[in-house]
Amino acid sequence: MPEAGKAAGYERRRHRMTSDERREDFIEKSTKLFAQNGFESSTHELARRLGVTQPLLYRYFASKKELIEAVHEEVYIRMWKPEWGALIADRTQPLRWRLIEFYQRYTETIYDPDWIRLFLYSGLRGEEINRRYVALAVDRIVRPIIAEIRAAADLPAEPASQAEIDAVLAIHGGIFYFGVIKLVYEQDTPDQKDRVITFSVDAMISTLKQEMRVAQSAPRAG
Repeated sequence: MPEAGKAAGYERRRHRMTSDERREDFIEKSTKLFAQNGFESSTHELARRLGVTQPLLYRYFASKKELIEAVHEEVYIRMWKPEWGALIADRTQPLRWRLIEFYQRYTETIYDPDWIRLFLYSGLRGEEINRRYVALAVDRIVRPIIAEIRAAADLPAEPASQAEIDAVLAIHGGIFYFGVIKLVYEQDTPDQKDRVITFSVDAMISTLKQEMRVAQSAPRAG
């Protein structure tokens, strides 16, 4: 269909949508486009690919940067489920089970082609929003995991050290990278997710406990 016809068709459909619905529709379609093509398209090109006029797109997003911000907000910030944090911190359940269960649920969300491709594209582009997501993951996943491992090792509560954060991020990143292999490189990895998560959680717990005990026994300065 010619672009003018597509835009006209969208104009007819949009009258049946609320303003919020139209905005969400733009975000959903832009997410697909950015995941497929990266972030290099101009707003003119984005409008053309969305099948709308550029002025209509500008009514909802004042700039391409604002549209990218909305996509990241939808894909990375709103994806967080409060029950994940509660699960990590639930000391009525064994630590190993909690962490395996958390990563099972977490990967159900992030093992999505659009999620992973957007994360990789924005990392290569040096997007501030990408760095903010990593900071969110450190605050909501990494630090709580370190606190729970410390408690399971019967060690006093202390702020996470940078070495501990780096160690958990390295293993956490391995779980993410398994999704890259499966969904971006499209490698056949049948029924391996459970094994990867279990191995990673066991490595995380044993490595951190060992490092914490070594740090605890080391002489304190002063």
